[in-house]
Amino acid sequence: MYSECVKITASKLRESVYKLLDRVLETGIPIEIERRGRTLKIVVADEPPRTKLERLEPQPDAIVGDPDDLVHLDWSSEWKP
Repeated sequence: MYSECVKITASKLRESVYKLLDRVLETGIPIEIERRGRTLKIVVADEPPRTKLERLEPQPDAIVGDPDDLVHLDWSSEWKP
C-alpha cells in the first residue's frame, strides 16, 4: 500500500515522538518501529479533512458562464404576462 516507510527504533521514537507524529500527518508516510523483535507501524488512519471547495455539492441546474451574458439574453419567449 505504501511505497516507502521510515524505520526507527523505539528509543528514536521516544526522543522526538511529536515531531515524528507530525511528519506522518504531513507526509502520509508511515513509520515502522522495531520493539522486542516485532514491528509496530504508525500510519494516518483517516483521510484528511476536505476543503470547503471539495465539500460543495454538485449543482446540475446551475448556469455556468459570464453573468453579463444573462442580461442580454432574449427571454421574451419564456415570459407570460
